[in-house]
Amino acid sequence: MPEPQHTPETAFDPEDEYRPEPEPEPAPPAWLDGSLRIGIHTSIAGSFRNALEAARRLGCNALQIFSASPRMWAGGVARIPDADAQAFRARRKELRLGPLVIHANYLINLAAAQPMLRTRSIQAFHDELVRGVALGADFLVVHPGSRGDATTEQAIASIADAVKQAAKRVRLGTLRILIENTAGMGTAVGWRLEEVAEIVARLQDLGAGACLDTAHLFAAGYDIRSETGLAETFAKIDGTIGLEYVPVFHVNDSKVPLGGRVDRHEHIGKGKIGAEAFRRILRHPRLGAGSPHGLPGRAFLAETPIDRPGDDRRNVAKLWELAGLKEQAPRAEKNFSMLTAGMMKSRKKLKRGRRKPRLERMKRARKAQRRG
Repeated sequence: MPEPQHTPETAFDPEDEYRPEPEPEPAPPAWLDGSLRIGIHTSIAGSFRNALEAARRLGCNALQIFSASPRMWAGGVARIPDADAQAFRARRKELRLGPLVIHANYLINLAAAQPMLRTRSIQAFHDELVRGVALGADFLVVHPGSRGDATTEQAIASIADAVKQAAKRVRLGTLRILIENTAGMGTAVGWRLEEVAEIVARLQDLGAGACLDTAHLFAAGYDIRSETGLAETFAKIDGTIGLEYVPVFHVNDSKVPLGGRVDRHEHIGKGKIGAEAFRRILRHPRLGAGSPHGLPGRAFLAETPIDRPGDDRRNVAKLWELAGLKEQAPRAEKNFSMLTAGMMKSRKKLKRGRRKPRLERMKRARKAQRRG
């Protein structure tokens, strides 16, 4: 019987061990390329992808949208179909648009003391977070809300708690929550920068930041119109929130004077703030993308009115011009506007229809006075 063959023993070689390749570091998004990011709020009417195409055609490289109707509790489905969300994310990547900012429903009142309104607000904000993650949004902006009879301190605690409740069981990923300052109308919370800073500080665990609206700042009494006033406002932001925690600015001119405490947006350069102030803001080294003081990817988004077809395109173009980047701006499509001539006619007809009953009531009241 032949002797069995023995394979000679070999020494242990650690190179023989299986080593899984490390996951590659994700590439930074296109909007962090160091360029200035300028955009406008675009409409999702028809489909979410329509908002991307509108931003492209208006000459934007960033945008803001609603993820559902902003003035209705039942403004749409809580979840976005996967196919729609994937198509949106893919098209956005192709267009290199960003950051993508979602503005939360206007009815949400995170400061509400009434149990039903508070519950509705938390659920609605939770749905906003879910849709934001599905769409691959970078930021979700929300108004703090109105405090009613509560004190400001009570309201701030209530807002922070509501945000935390809404964010439970939501994997935010790269989505950041931003608290927007307000104009200070009524009992609105957040018109003072200290109030916004306190809310943001209570949400540090969620990586929250702030979105500052120029028209709201001005209406709340911060004089960003003058060079000295802008410097003082920046110092105030630094001493409260910190400019590094403000990745998004809503750039809107104001129809109301300094300290008017009313939220009324105007076309860029046509309001009480004025073109020179926006030129200083858009060219300020603290608000640029370059080091050592800038913040890469900070977005300047217009929420200006569209009274006539082309107002949206003209406001975006004005921002690029005031930033000194007219020649480098993305090319806008000539004559494109989110407001068409047909929509303009329908809007006028609707206004006339609303005005007629009011005029009739006034006529009847005058007749009654004459009889009396």
